[in-house]
Amino acid sequence: MTTQQEQTQVPASWPGSLPEYIAYSTFIELGKEPGVDFSYQSPLLGGRLEKGGFVLDFVFTNPPDLAVNVQGVYYHYEFGVEAKARDVMARASLAGQNITLIFIDDDHLMSDPKFYCREALRYRDHSRLGGN
Repeated sequence: MTTQQEQTQVPASWPGSLPEYIAYSTFIELGKEPGVDFSYQSPLLGGRLEKGGFVLDFVFTNPPDLAVNVQGVYYHYEFGVEAKARDVMARASLAGQNITLIFIDDDHLMSDPKFYCREALRYRDHSRLGGN
């Protein structure tokens, strides 16, 4: 698969979005091993089925205490204040557990995935919600 194809399609078996697949592939390219260094789609506090629960796109053990969520620009920023509030609450909830939640905007992943994934692994958030 060429680089251009990787940015426009995902394998049929992939359960998530194209930007999540790009992040997943890029973390692997940066030397992270799924199931060892990180997990994909990890439910916390009951996941989507429980009030106050949520699902994290990527939870890392290497580096420790890091989680990364891919932010769809439309859903997370233009869909209304409730979506933003959920993201801010998720970040605060994880901070209470000594986990840093970094957001990567999907349009950033589509333009320069290596830069934004590398920055996330350094605990640097360039998202519109940005903390850094």
